[in-house]
Amino acid sequence: MDTVLWIPVILVVALIAILIFLRFVPLGLWITSLAAGVHVSIASLVGMRLRRIQPKRLVEPLIKARKAGLNVNLSQLETHYLAGGNVDRVINALIAAQRSSIELPFEKACAIDLAGRDVLQAVQMSVTPKVIETPVVAAIAKDGIELRAKARVTVRTNIERLVGGAGEETIIARVGEGIVTTVGSSDTHKAVLENPDSISRTVLSKGLDAGTAYEILSIDIADVDVGRNVGAQLMMDQAEADRRIAQARAEERRAMAVAHEQEMKASVQEMRARVVEAEAEVPKAMAAALREGKLGVMDYYQMKNVEADTTMREGIAKAAAPASAPVEKK
Repeated sequence: MDTVLWIPVILVVALIAILIFLRFVPLGLWITSLAAGVHVSIASLVGMRLRRIQPKRLVEPLIKARKAGLNVNLSQLETHYLAGGNVDRVINALIAAQRSSIELPFEKACAIDLAGRDVLQAVQMSVTPKVIETPVVAAIAKDGIELRAKARVTVRTNIERLVGGAGEETIIARVGEGIVTTVGSSDTHKAVLENPDSISRTVLSKGLDAGTAYEILSIDIADVDVGRNVGAQLMMDQAEADRRIAQARAEERRAMAVAHEQEMKASVQEMRARVVEAEAEVPKAMAAALREGKLGVMDYYQMKNVEADTTMREGIAKAAAPASAPVEKK
């Protein structure tokens, strides 16, 4: 009777033990690895569980790598996973590199992945080059005509310079600089329009891929359009500036002339005031001369006669001036 009572307890304990075992030991994954010919011990699977690692993320890439003939082990994959890398992407990149006869060691692939680069995309770009289209670049030829050019740059990844190399932005900036330099050194814009391939040759010969993660294969000018006549616009702006300067100088001279005229008027008025003041002193001086006996009465009347005679002669001259004007003969 006691044995019959203990049977359910034993079954429950066994069930709990099996669940705990399956919780820490992914039995299905272990069987899959054995079937694939990859030996992964149960202790390794339990250890990954204890280190909070999902065994599936390491075992499946390991099976894929061993089937592809790659010489990697579970410890290397676990180290890269704990460092924050993407194990599956690294293995896919190594397989793609091996199939394309590209030399890519496991350590190099891990370094590229940890540097934030997409190592699989890098390998794919090494096999299939990528076309980068630059934005419209405006440049001005020596004749002052603006040209707007757009280029397509064909690049492929340089695995050796992928870590620490510059990206696509640097390639675009350097190509734009080369287009501006080439167009700016041309004598006329027509020469550039007739031979747009001269831009490609000149820019490509500058070695613009130095220090970048890419190798430039070709630079093709997709489109060249004529923009503004910058030279004429600059000449118009200069002429307008010269006109304003001349106008300002004329205004300055006019203001100086007005000021000088005002000064002259003030001087004339001052002189008139002095003359009036001097004339006012004449009667006083004559009176003093009469009192002192320096001027006789007859001398005074003779002076008045001379003044009256002078005034009469001036009046006659003014009245006779229109009559003496010459008459035109018809």
